[in-house]
Amino acid sequence: MVNEMKKTIGVIGLWHLGCVLCASWSRLGNRVVGFDYDGHRIEGLNGGKAPIYEPELDEVIQDGMKKGNLAFSRDLKSLEACDFVFLSYDTPVGDDDASDTSILEQAVDDAKGVMKDHAVLIVSSQSPVGLCGSLRSKMRDENPRLDLAYSPENLRLGEAIECYLNPGRIILGTASEAAKEKCVDLFSQIKADILSMNLESAEMVKHGINSFLAMSIVFANHLADMCEMSGARIDDVVPGMKSDPRIGQKAYLAPGIGFSGGTLGRDLKVLEERNHGGDGDARLFGLIHSLNKERKVTIVRRIEKILGGIEGRNIGLLGLTYKPGTSTLRRSLPLEIAKSLMGSGANVNLFDPKADYSELASSDEFKIAGNIEEVLMSADALILLTEWDEFRTYDWQGIPEKMAGRVFLDTKNFLNEDEMVGLGFEFYSLGR
Repeated sequence: MVNEMKKTIGVIGLWHLGCVLCASWSRLGNRVVGFDYDGHRIEGLNGGKAPIYEPELDEVIQDGMKKGNLAFSRDLKSLEACDFVFLSYDTPVGDDDASDTSILEQAVDDAKGVMKDHAVLIVSSQSPVGLCGSLRSKMRDENPRLDLAYSPENLRLGEAIECYLNPGRIILGTASEAAKEKCVDLFSQIKADILSMNLESAEMVKHGINSFLAMSIVFANHLADMCEMSGARIDDVVPGMKSDPRIGQKAYLAPGIGFSGGTLGRDLKVLEERNHGGDGDARLFGLIHSLNKERKVTIVRRIEKILGGIEGRNIGLLGLTYKPGTSTLRRSLPLEIAKSLMGSGANVNLFDPKADYSELASSDEFKIAGNIEEVLMSADALILLTEWDEFRTYDWQGIPEKMAGRVFLDTKNFLNEDEMVGLGFEFYSLGR
Protein backbone atom coordinates (compact mmCIF):
# COMPACT_ATOMS: atom_id res chain seq x y z
CA MET A 1 0.00 0.00 0.00
CA VAL A 2 1.28 3.43 -0.93
CA ASN A 3 2.13 5.61 2.04
CA GLU A 4 0.00 8.74 1.65
CA MET A 5 1.93 10.70 4.27
CA LYS A 6 3.82 13.53 2.67
CA LYS A 7 7.55 13.95 3.27
CA THR A 8 9.93 16.70 4.23
CA ILE A 9 12.37 17.00 1.34
CA GLY A 10 15.57 18.97 0.91
CA VAL A 11 17.15 19.92 -2.41
CA ILE A 12 20.81 20.92 -2.68
CA GLY A 13 21.82 22.84 -5.79
CA LEU A 14 19.28 25.23 -7.29
CA TRP A 15 19.95 25.60 -10.98
CA HIS A 16 17.61 24.04 -13.55
CA LEU A 17 17.32 20.53 -12.10
CA GLY A 18 17.16 21.64 -8.47
CA CYS A 19 14.48 24.24 -9.14
CA VAL A 20 12.41 21.69 -11.06
CA LEU A 21 12.74 19.23 -8.17
CA CYS A 22 11.60 21.88 -5.68
CA ALA A 23 8.65 22.81 -7.85
CA SER A 24 7.62 19.23 -8.56
CA TRP A 25 7.82 17.79 -5.04
CA SER A 26 6.07 20.83 -3.54
CA ARG A 27 3.35 20.56 -6.18
CA LEU A 28 2.80 16.98 -4.94
CA GLY A 29 2.11 18.41 -1.48
CA ASN A 30 5.40 17.72 0.27
CA ARG A 31 7.22 20.23 2.43
CA VAL A 32 10.31 21.22 0.46
CA VAL A 33 13.31 23.37 1.34
CA GLY A 34 15.88 24.28 -1.31
CA PHE A 35 19.50 25.03 -0.40
CA ASP A 36 22.29 26.59 -2.43
CA TYR A 37 25.67 28.09 -1.55
CA ASP A 38 24.91 31.06 -3.83
CA GLY A 39 23.19 33.74 -1.76
CA HIS A 40 22.19 35.77 -4.82
CA ARG A 41 20.40 32.73 -6.25
CA ILE A 42 18.55 32.17 -2.97
CA GLU A 43 17.50 35.82 -2.92
CA GLY A 44 16.07 35.53 -6.41
CA LEU A 45 14.17 32.34 -5.59
CA ASN A 46 12.72 33.87 -2.44
CA GLY A 47 11.39 36.55 -4.76
CA GLY A 48 9.72 33.85 -6.85
CA LYS A 49 12.22 33.97 -9.72
CA ALA A 50 14.18 30.92 -10.89
CA PRO A 51 17.76 31.53 -12.12
CA ILE A 52 16.99 29.98 -15.51
CA TYR A 53 14.01 30.17 -17.85
CA GLU A 54 11.74 27.13 -17.90
CA PRO A 55 8.03 27.27 -18.82
CA GLU A 56 5.75 27.31 -15.72
CA LEU A 57 8.69 27.08 -13.32
CA ASP A 58 8.33 30.54 -11.75
CA GLU A 59 4.59 30.10 -11.38
CA VAL A 60 4.85 26.71 -9.64
CA ILE A 61 7.57 28.02 -7.32
CA GLN A 62 5.45 31.03 -6.41
CA ASP A 63 2.43 28.81 -5.80
CA GLY A 64 4.43 26.51 -3.50
CA MET A 65 5.74 29.44 -1.50
CA LYS A 66 2.25 30.92 -1.24
CA LYS A 67 0.91 27.62 0.13
CA GLY A 68 3.74 27.49 2.65
CA ASN A 69 5.24 24.18 1.56
CA LEU A 70 8.25 25.55 -0.33
CA ALA A 71 11.10 27.66 1.06
CA PHE A 72 14.69 28.48 0.11
CA SER A 73 17.66 28.93 2.40
CA ARG A 74 21.41 29.38 2.39
CA ASP A 75 21.61 27.76 5.85
CA LEU A 76 22.55 24.06 5.77
CA LYS A 77 20.72 23.55 9.06
CA SER A 78 17.49 24.05 7.13
CA LEU A 79 17.96 20.44 5.97
CA GLU A 80 17.99 18.97 9.49
CA ALA A 81 14.34 17.84 9.46
CA CYS A 82 14.41 16.34 5.97
CA ASP A 83 13.50 12.70 5.37
CA PHE A 84 15.17 12.86 1.97
CA VAL A 85 17.74 15.25 0.51
CA PHE A 86 18.18 15.45 -3.25
CA LEU A 87 21.58 16.39 -4.65
CA SER A 88 20.83 18.22 -7.88
CA TYR A 89 23.84 20.28 -8.89
CA ASP A 90 24.49 20.17 -12.62
CA THR A 91 27.83 18.36 -12.65
CA PRO A 92 30.28 20.82 -14.26
CA VAL A 93 32.25 19.76 -17.31
CA GLY A 94 35.46 21.10 -18.77
CA ASP A 95 36.00 22.10 -22.38
CA ASP A 96 36.79 18.45 -23.12
CA ASP A 97 33.50 17.34 -21.47
CA ALA A 98 35.31 15.71 -18.54
CA SER A 99 33.27 15.78 -15.30
CA ASP A 100 34.26 17.90 -12.32
CA THR A 101 32.59 16.29 -9.30
CA SER A 102 34.08 18.58 -6.64
CA ILE A 103 30.79 20.44 -6.01
CA LEU A 104 29.01 17.11 -5.48
CA GLU A 105 31.64 15.89 -3.06
CA GLN A 106 31.56 19.16 -1.12
CA ALA A 107 27.76 19.10 -0.90
CA VAL A 108 27.68 15.52 0.40
CA ASP A 109 30.45 16.26 2.88
CA ASP A 110 28.51 19.25 4.21
CA ALA A 111 25.08 17.59 4.17
CA LYS A 112 26.09 14.48 6.09
CA GLY A 113 26.86 16.66 9.11
CA VAL A 114 23.32 18.02 9.36
CA MET A 115 21.09 15.22 8.04
CA LYS A 116 19.05 13.40 10.66
CA ASP A 117 19.45 9.69 11.36
CA HIS A 118 17.80 7.35 8.82
CA ALA A 119 17.52 10.09 6.18
CA VAL A 120 18.47 9.23 2.60
CA LEU A 121 20.47 11.43 0.25
CA ILE A 122 19.28 10.88 -3.34
CA VAL A 123 21.80 11.86 -5.99
CA SER A 124 20.11 13.14 -9.15
CA SER A 125 23.17 14.96 -10.44
CA GLN A 126 25.08 13.32 -13.27
CA SER A 127 27.30 10.78 -11.50
CA PRO A 128 30.31 9.09 -13.13
CA VAL A 129 29.99 5.36 -12.52
CA GLY A 130 31.48 4.50 -9.14
CA LEU A 131 31.08 7.96 -7.60
CA CYS A 132 27.86 7.18 -5.71
CA GLY A 133 29.41 4.15 -4.05
CA SER A 134 32.35 6.28 -2.94
CA LEU A 135 30.10 9.05 -1.61
CA ARG A 136 27.95 6.54 0.25
CA SER A 137 30.99 5.03 1.97
CA LYS A 138 32.15 8.45 3.14
CA MET A 139 28.70 9.30 4.48
CA ARG A 140 28.33 6.06 6.40
CA ASP A 141 31.86 6.23 7.80
CA GLU A 142 30.70 9.33 9.68
CA ASN A 143 27.11 8.25 10.35
CA PRO A 144 26.13 4.63 9.55
CA ARG A 145 22.47 5.55 10.03
CA LEU A 146 22.50 7.59 6.82
CA ASP A 147 22.15 6.13 3.33
CA LEU A 148 22.50 7.19 -0.29
CA ALA A 149 20.59 6.37 -3.46
CA TYR A 150 20.95 7.35 -7.12
CA SER A 151 18.02 8.35 -9.31
CA PRO A 152 19.18 10.14 -12.48
CA GLU A 153 17.11 12.99 -13.89
CA ASN A 154 15.33 12.56 -17.19
CA LEU A 155 14.31 16.10 -18.05
CA ARG A 156 13.75 17.87 -21.33
CA LEU A 157 14.31 21.61 -21.25
CA GLY A 158 11.10 23.44 -22.05
CA GLU A 159 8.87 20.75 -20.52
CA ALA A 160 10.88 19.77 -17.47
CA ILE A 161 8.16 19.76 -14.79
CA GLU A 162 5.88 17.62 -16.94
CA CYS A 163 8.79 15.26 -17.65
CA TYR A 164 9.64 14.88 -13.99
CA LEU A 165 6.09 14.22 -12.81
CA ASN A 166 5.26 11.90 -15.73
CA PRO A 167 8.55 10.12 -16.48
CA GLY A 168 7.30 6.78 -17.79
CA ARG A 169 9.76 5.03 -15.49
CA ILE A 170 12.04 5.86 -12.59
CA ILE A 171 15.58 4.50 -12.35
CA LEU A 172 16.53 3.81 -8.74
CA GLY A 173 19.96 2.67 -7.60
CA THR A 174 20.53 1.65 -3.98
CA ALA A 175 23.00 -0.38 -1.95
CA SER A 176 20.68 -1.52 0.85
CA GLU A 177 17.18 -2.90 1.14
CA ALA A 178 16.26 -0.22 3.69
CA ALA A 179 17.19 2.63 1.33
CA LYS A 180 15.34 0.93 -1.50
CA GLU A 181 12.13 0.62 0.54
CA LYS A 182 12.27 4.26 1.66
CA CYS A 183 12.88 5.56 -1.85
CA VAL A 184 10.17 3.36 -3.39
CA ASP A 185 7.77 4.79 -0.80
CA LEU A 186 8.79 8.34 -1.74
CA PHE A 187 8.65 7.84 -5.51
CA SER A 188 5.28 6.11 -5.26
CA GLN A 189 3.85 9.66 -5.29
CA ILE A 190 4.77 9.70 -8.99
CA LYS A 191 2.80 7.36 -11.23
CA ALA A 192 5.57 5.43 -12.95
CA ASP A 193 7.27 2.06 -12.92
CA ILE A 194 10.31 1.97 -10.62
CA LEU A 195 13.27 0.02 -11.99
CA SER A 196 15.42 -0.87 -9.00
CA MET A 197 19.07 -1.91 -9.25
CA ASN A 198 22.44 -1.34 -7.59
CA LEU A 199 24.18 2.04 -7.61
CA GLU A 200 26.65 1.20 -10.38
CA SER A 201 23.96 -0.16 -12.69
CA ALA A 202 21.85 2.96 -12.24
CA GLU A 203 24.85 5.14 -13.04
CA MET A 204 25.56 3.04 -16.12
CA VAL A 205 21.92 3.29 -17.26
CA LYS A 206 22.32 7.06 -17.44
CA HIS A 207 25.62 6.76 -19.29
CA GLY A 208 24.08 4.22 -21.66
CA ILE A 209 20.98 6.25 -22.49
CA ASN A 210 22.88 9.44 -23.22
CA SER A 211 25.58 7.63 -25.19
CA PHE A 212 22.96 5.88 -27.30
CA LEU A 213 21.20 9.18 -28.01
CA ALA A 214 24.53 10.79 -28.86
CA MET A 215 25.30 7.94 -31.27
CA SER A 216 21.89 8.39 -32.90
CA ILE A 217 22.54 12.11 -33.45
CA VAL A 218 25.94 11.49 -35.03
CA PHE A 219 24.45 8.72 -37.17
CA ALA A 220 21.62 10.96 -38.40
CA ASN A 221 24.05 13.74 -39.29
CA HIS A 222 26.26 11.40 -41.31
CA LEU A 223 23.23 9.83 -42.98
CA ALA A 224 22.04 13.31 -43.98
CA ASP A 225 25.44 14.03 -45.51
CA MET A 226 25.17 10.83 -47.55
CA CYS A 227 21.68 11.81 -48.68
CA GLU A 228 23.00 15.10 -50.02
CA MET A 229 25.74 13.29 -51.93
CA SER A 230 23.39 10.72 -53.43
CA GLY A 231 20.20 12.61 -54.25
CA ALA A 232 18.18 10.99 -51.46
CA ARG A 233 16.08 13.08 -49.06
CA ILE A 234 16.55 12.63 -45.33
CA ASP A 235 12.91 13.54 -44.64
CA ASP A 236 11.89 10.50 -46.69
CA VAL A 237 14.62 8.22 -45.38
CA VAL A 238 13.97 8.79 -41.66
CA PRO A 239 10.23 7.91 -41.77
CA GLY A 240 11.15 4.81 -43.75
CA MET A 241 13.63 3.79 -41.09
CA LYS A 242 11.25 4.54 -38.23
CA SER A 243 8.62 2.30 -39.84
CA ASP A 244 10.81 -0.65 -38.86
CA PRO A 245 9.62 -1.73 -35.37
CA ARG A 246 13.22 -2.52 -34.39
CA ILE A 247 13.92 1.22 -34.71
CA GLY A 248 10.54 2.79 -33.91
CA GLN A 249 8.81 6.15 -34.17
CA LYS A 250 10.63 7.77 -31.23
CA ALA A 251 14.13 7.09 -32.55
CA TYR A 252 16.52 10.04 -32.20
CA LEU A 253 17.00 10.52 -35.95
CA ALA A 254 17.05 14.21 -36.84
CA PRO A 255 20.04 15.81 -38.58
CA GLY A 256 21.38 19.06 -37.22
CA ILE A 257 24.51 20.75 -35.90
CA GLY A 258 25.36 18.04 -33.36
CA PHE A 259 24.63 17.76 -29.67
CA SER A 260 25.78 20.34 -27.18
CA GLY A 261 25.08 21.54 -23.66
CA GLY A 262 27.60 19.13 -22.12
CA THR A 263 25.11 16.46 -20.99
CA LEU A 264 25.62 13.84 -23.70
CA GLY A 265 29.30 14.64 -24.07
CA ARG A 266 29.81 14.21 -20.31
CA ASP A 267 28.56 10.62 -20.37
CA LEU A 268 30.59 9.73 -23.45
CA LYS A 269 33.69 11.13 -21.78
CA VAL A 270 33.09 9.11 -18.60
CA LEU A 271 32.89 5.87 -20.59
CA GLU A 272 35.84 6.82 -22.78
CA GLU A 273 38.02 7.52 -19.74
CA ARG A 274 36.86 4.39 -17.93
CA ASN A 275 37.67 2.29 -21.00
CA HIS A 276 41.08 3.91 -21.38
CA GLY A 277 41.87 3.56 -17.67
CA GLY A 278 40.89 -0.10 -17.73
CA ASP A 279 42.86 -0.80 -20.91
CA GLY A 280 39.61 -1.89 -22.56
CA ASP A 281 38.51 -2.25 -26.17
CA ALA A 282 35.27 -0.21 -26.00
CA ARG A 283 36.54 2.58 -28.27
CA LEU A 284 33.12 3.50 -29.69
CA PHE A 285 32.31 6.13 -27.05
CA GLY A 286 35.42 8.18 -27.72
CA LEU A 287 34.80 7.96 -31.45
CA ILE A 288 31.23 9.25 -31.13
CA HIS A 289 32.52 12.14 -29.03
CA SER A 290 35.18 13.05 -31.63
CA LEU A 291 32.79 12.84 -34.59
CA ASN A 292 30.31 15.13 -32.89
CA LYS A 293 33.00 17.74 -32.25
CA GLU A 294 33.74 17.72 -35.98
CA ARG A 295 30.13 18.53 -36.85
CA LYS A 296 30.41 22.27 -36.24
CA VAL A 297 33.32 22.34 -38.68
CA THR A 298 31.12 20.60 -41.26
CA ILE A 299 28.38 23.21 -40.78
CA VAL A 300 30.76 26.16 -41.13
CA ARG A 301 32.28 24.53 -44.23
CA ARG A 302 28.76 24.16 -45.65
CA ILE A 303 28.08 27.87 -45.09
CA GLU A 304 31.38 28.75 -46.74
CA LYS A 305 30.54 26.60 -49.77
CA ILE A 306 27.05 28.11 -50.14
CA LEU A 307 28.35 31.69 -49.93
CA GLY A 308 31.55 31.11 -51.89
CA GLY A 309 33.52 32.37 -48.88
CA ILE A 310 32.86 33.75 -45.40
CA GLU A 311 35.28 36.65 -44.96
CA GLY A 312 33.50 40.01 -45.05
CA ARG A 313 30.07 38.44 -45.32
CA ASN A 314 27.17 39.68 -43.19
CA ILE A 315 25.60 36.62 -41.58
CA GLY A 316 22.47 36.66 -39.44
CA LEU A 317 22.04 33.85 -36.93
CA LEU A 318 18.62 32.81 -35.66
CA GLY A 319 18.88 31.09 -32.29
CA LEU A 320 21.85 30.90 -29.94
CA THR A 321 20.72 28.69 -27.04
CA TYR A 322 21.69 25.06 -27.48
CA LYS A 323 18.03 24.03 -27.69
CA PRO A 324 14.60 25.74 -27.56
CA GLY A 325 12.90 26.17 -24.22
CA THR A 326 15.93 27.42 -22.32
CA SER A 327 17.78 30.68 -21.78
CA THR A 328 21.21 29.28 -21.02
CA LEU A 329 24.16 29.66 -23.38
CA ARG A 330 26.38 27.27 -21.46
CA ARG A 331 28.09 24.82 -23.84
CA SER A 332 26.00 26.08 -26.76
CA LEU A 333 27.01 24.77 -30.20
CA PRO A 334 25.27 27.69 -31.95
CA LEU A 335 27.53 29.95 -29.90
CA GLU A 336 30.59 27.98 -31.00
CA ILE A 337 29.48 28.21 -34.63
CA ALA A 338 29.01 31.98 -34.24
CA LYS A 339 32.55 32.30 -32.90
CA SER A 340 33.92 30.17 -35.72
CA LEU A 341 32.20 32.36 -38.32
CA MET A 342 33.65 35.46 -36.70
CA GLY A 343 37.05 33.82 -36.64
CA SER A 344 36.75 33.34 -40.40
CA GLY A 345 36.10 37.05 -40.89
CA ALA A 346 32.30 37.16 -41.01
CA ASN A 347 30.23 39.98 -39.53
CA VAL A 348 27.80 38.17 -37.24
CA ASN A 349 24.45 39.56 -36.15
CA LEU A 350 22.23 37.33 -34.02
CA PHE A 351 18.83 37.06 -32.40
CA ASP A 352 17.47 34.62 -29.84
CA PRO A 353 14.09 35.15 -28.13
CA LYS A 354 15.16 33.83 -24.71
CA ALA A 355 18.98 33.80 -24.52
CA ASP A 356 20.62 35.09 -21.34
CA TYR A 357 23.31 37.29 -22.89
CA SER A 358 24.81 38.00 -19.47
CA GLU A 359 26.50 34.60 -19.84
CA LEU A 360 28.56 35.90 -22.77
CA ALA A 361 32.12 36.94 -22.09
CA SER A 362 32.75 40.66 -22.45
CA SER A 363 35.18 39.88 -25.27
CA ASP A 364 32.46 38.32 -27.43
CA GLU A 365 31.94 40.89 -30.18
CA PHE A 366 28.55 39.82 -31.41
CA LYS A 367 25.95 42.21 -32.69
CA ILE A 368 22.88 41.29 -30.68
CA ALA A 369 19.58 42.16 -32.34
CA GLY A 370 16.39 42.93 -30.47
CA ASN A 371 14.20 41.22 -33.05
CA ILE A 372 14.30 39.22 -36.28
CA GLU A 373 14.03 42.33 -38.45
CA GLU A 374 17.32 43.69 -37.13
CA VAL A 375 19.08 40.44 -38.05
CA LEU A 376 17.94 40.24 -41.64
CA MET A 377 18.68 43.83 -42.66
CA SER A 378 21.75 43.82 -44.95
CA ALA A 379 22.34 40.10 -44.29
CA ASP A 380 23.95 38.06 -47.05
CA ALA A 381 22.59 34.94 -45.40
CA LEU A 382 20.36 33.83 -42.53
CA ILE A 383 21.30 30.68 -40.61
CA LEU A 384 18.71 29.00 -38.34
CA LEU A 385 20.55 27.25 -35.51
CA THR A 386 17.88 26.81 -32.80
CA GLU A 387 14.33 25.73 -33.62
CA TRP A 388 12.32 28.32 -31.69
CA ASP A 389 8.61 28.51 -32.59
CA GLU A 390 9.06 32.24 -33.19
CA PHE A 391 10.94 31.40 -36.38
CA ARG A 392 8.27 29.01 -37.64
CA THR A 393 5.39 31.44 -37.05
CA TYR A 394 7.24 34.51 -38.36
CA ASP A 395 5.84 36.08 -41.53
CA TRP A 396 8.71 35.71 -44.02
CA GLN A 397 6.72 37.30 -46.86
CA GLY A 398 8.82 39.97 -48.59
CA ILE A 399 11.90 39.33 -46.45
CA PRO A 400 14.27 38.17 -49.24
CA GLU A 401 13.94 41.55 -50.91
CA LYS A 402 15.07 43.29 -47.71
CA MET A 403 18.28 41.26 -47.49
CA ALA A 404 21.55 41.83 -49.28
CA GLY A 405 21.39 38.17 -50.33
CA ARG A 406 18.61 35.60 -50.37
CA VAL A 407 20.41 32.67 -48.75
CA PHE A 408 18.66 30.87 -45.89
CA LEU A 409 20.25 27.78 -44.31
CA ASP A 410 17.94 25.83 -41.99
CA THR A 411 20.27 23.55 -40.02
CA LYS A 412 17.34 21.90 -38.20
CA ASN A 413 15.04 21.23 -41.20
CA PHE A 414 12.52 23.18 -39.16
CA LEU A 415 10.82 25.39 -41.73
CA ASN A 416 8.71 24.39 -44.73
CA GLU A 417 11.08 24.12 -47.66
CA ASP A 418 8.50 24.68 -50.42
CA GLU A 419 7.06 27.75 -48.69
CA MET A 420 10.46 29.34 -48.19
CA VAL A 421 11.47 28.72 -51.81
CA GLY A 422 8.11 30.11 -52.94
CA LEU A 423 8.80 33.29 -50.98
CA GLY A 424 12.00 33.84 -52.95
CA PHE A 425 14.68 32.45 -50.65
CA GLU A 426 17.67 30.53 -51.90
CA PHE A 427 16.84 27.89 -49.33
CA TYR A 428 19.15 25.17 -48.01
CA SER A 429 18.62 22.49 -45.39
CA LEU A 430 20.33 19.25 -44.34
CA GLY A 431 20.09 15.90 -46.08
CA ARG A 432 18.06 17.15 -49.04
